[in-house]
Amino acid sequence: MGLTLIILASIILILILYSLFQRLRYKIPPGPKPWPVVGNLYDIKPVRFRCFYEWAQQYGPILSFRLGSKLNVVVSNAELAKQVLKEYDQNLADRHRSRSSAKFSKDGKDLIWADYGPHYVKVRKACTLELFTQKRLEALRPIREDEVTAMIDTLFRDCTNPENKGKPLKVRRYIGAVSFNNITRLTFGKRFINSKGELDPLGKEFKAILSGGRTNKMGFLSEHLPWLRWILMPFDKEKIETAKHNARLDRFTREIMDEHTKAKLQGGAKNHFVDALLRIKEEYELSEDTIIGLLWDMVIAGMDTVSISVEWALAELIRNPRVQKKAQQELDRVIGNQRIMTEEDFSSLPYLQALAKESLRLHPPTPLMLPHKAKTHVKIGGYDIPKGTIVYVNVWGLGRDPNVYPNPEEFRPERFFEVDIDMKGQDFRLLPFGAGRRICPGTQLGINLVTSMLGHLLHHFDWNPPNGMKPEEINMKEDPGIVTYMSNPLQAIPVPRLPADLYKRVPADM
Repeated sequence: MGLTLIILASIILILILYSLFQRLRYKIPPGPKPWPVVGNLYDIKPVRFRCFYEWAQQYGPILSFRLGSKLNVVVSNAELAKQVLKEYDQNLADRHRSRSSAKFSKDGKDLIWADYGPHYVKVRKACTLELFTQKRLEALRPIREDEVTAMIDTLFRDCTNPENKGKPLKVRRYIGAVSFNNITRLTFGKRFINSKGELDPLGKEFKAILSGGRTNKMGFLSEHLPWLRWILMPFDKEKIETAKHNARLDRFTREIMDEHTKAKLQGGAKNHFVDALLRIKEEYELSEDTIIGLLWDMVIAGMDTVSISVEWALAELIRNPRVQKKAQQELDRVIGNQRIMTEEDFSSLPYLQALAKESLRLHPPTPLMLPHKAKTHVKIGGYDIPKGTIVYVNVWGLGRDPNVYPNPEEFRPERFFEVDIDMKGQDFRLLPFGAGRRICPGTQLGINLVTSMLGHLLHHFDWNPPNGMKPEEINMKEDPGIVTYMSNPLQAIPVPRLPADLYKRVPADM
């Protein structure tokens, strides 16, 4: 017992001296005073991006805090975001991997969690030149339009069912199915949900894999306090659970890859992402681990972000009937009531595009960019960022900068007609998909899906809050997490506004 106390006291002393040494040696950004050993672990509120935004009001647009002994830095305005993501991008392009993300990515053999280097450049090139080309996205457009019209078909049947008259529907169920089916079909060439909304056996396995592999509270603590691992090791089952989950994921993916390989040998190759990766495997020297990692990068990055974005946008439209009506007037003028919208109509629907942009400004699906890591010492905003520092860009905070967006809490798509702001990574005032070397390669796909879903939902239905609820009473709080679902799933009453024959699914057998 005495020896344990001596060891713990020695660790605490070393950490305190190291922290003091860094503060004396470097000009570290200001921030809340860290506690010995744990740092600011217990100062951070569950919804982190809001917490960092509040801290920025006190400490400024660049601030620091510590998790255990690890230094973290957050930037919250466009000028500093540009320094992080453009001027010093190469120095800050490495990725901080938690224990769980390191195991999932097999120490960065995928794209999302890979450090910046030859592997990342090679895999990024494969994604840019082979997977997310305009030609491939256009070839797979029928799948996207199939799934959006399937959602409209189901919504119409449910809201016109006499048993549901006057009852609100849970919107997430419908938009979630679109995201789920889209990403599984684009990636694996499979639709795991049937016309009744039921999962087939393979779909149940897929869902189980998606819901597994999460870090528990003990794992979170030991992540930031590594010395705890030795003490908690007998009680920490995360390592075993993670290994089982990853083995299950690998087995599932290899079965699908084998199926597509056999189909190709029999002359039945298709154009899904798995087929493309298998085709370029030799050319780009992609290992099987990298292919598996890339496929699941696409699933995880695409599954939540689109449905999250659409749910928030629809909530804002219900809270702002003026905007909803104006968007519908544009759709009625351009599309009319004799046909349905397609992606080819986007260029003729500027208000719809501005609406999607305004929602992504207020509610970016990943409000804190995934953590970057300094591979060398750099200076940002006049402050030192030592090698190994974890760096975040608060995208949620960027979208609420009053110096860029007057009345930033107001939902007003018209602001994007007054000031030209790009959201594809070239303009650091709006970064829902990131920027620089780590920008999401599927940015255009995400924009297309969000715009398409919103356009169809607005063209086909009027959207109202549940009976007895005022629009402004809709709960707009966020759930904690890397991605930000609404804390209370949106409930709404859709009212059809087009002829009944325009609510049929337009299937695509791809």
